[in-house]
Amino acid sequence: MILAIDFDGTIVEHAYPKIGKEIPHAIETLEALQKKGHRLLLWTYRHGSLLQEAVDYCEERGIIFYAVNENYRGEKLEEGDSRLIKADIFIDDRNLGGLPDWLKVKEKLA
Repeated sequence: MILAIDFDGTIVEHAYPKIGKEIPHAIETLEALQKKGHRLLLWTYRHGSLLQEAVDYCEERGIIFYAVNENYRGEKLEEGDSRLIKADIFIDDRNLGGLPDWLKVKEKLA
């Protein structure tokens, strides 16, 4: 599956523009999802150097995203194309009902 994952408030606690404390079991779960073959997309408000800090934070912990703020690396948008990302599941703290516990995410998807 293609999983679009937010960063602030989802992988780490809200501390934007700083990087907050890791949310329990987030990295562990993302590793398991990655190992199972799910395609992980980082989908975040961050951009520029703040985005790079988030990508580096995840990479230092073994999480390599298939793409960052795009459907695939190097995606070229034509004028009028939607910025909507295509994913099977969105994991975000702003979901209706909030962010489920990462261990429940792992149980259902990994």
